[in-house]
Amino acid sequence: MKKIVFSFFTVLLFAFYVLLNSRPGTSAAGAAAANAVLNNGGASSAPQTPAAVPSAPGPTASPAANTAAAPNGSRYKNGSYVGSAADAFYGTVQVKAVIKGGQLTDIGFLQYPSDTSHSIYVSEVALPMLKQEAIQAQSANVDIISGATETSGAFQQSLQSALAQARA
Repeated sequence: MKKIVFSFFTVLLFAFYVLLNSRPGTSAAGAAAANAVLNNGGASSAPQTPAAVPSAPGPTASPAANTAAAPNGSRYKNGSYVGSAADAFYGTVQVKAVIKGGQLTDIGFLQYPSDTSHSIYVSEVALPMLKQEAIQAQSANVDIISGATETSGAFQQSLQSALAQARA
């Protein structure tokens, strides 16, 4: 009888633990750390909240976009371009591509999965890697990150729509 009561109690505690860690907003410290890493590369101790950009039909460019023609021999026009919001199953990924000197120089994350502690962890690990690889490749054609397949695909989709706007 003691084994049954102990087993029931253990299962009940595990279920309670799972519920606490799967609810949105349960990890404020984790969300703040993810925001600092994704928005500043971890450079600032003050976390920033990602700007909530409503998804619009089709790709849209920010007001600063198309401010200068692409230099000769460049792939992209200078400016900032907002990609379409892409579903990553655990949330939405939306990026802003910054083009300077006809080159992709920075990628900002306007939206990314951050509802659960697991989503925060995946975003914190995968998105900086995807950003670095995309800047190096100068395209959205980057490798999928194991364990972040949906997030990687959504990143590629959003960045591709931003870069399509910037094509010279």
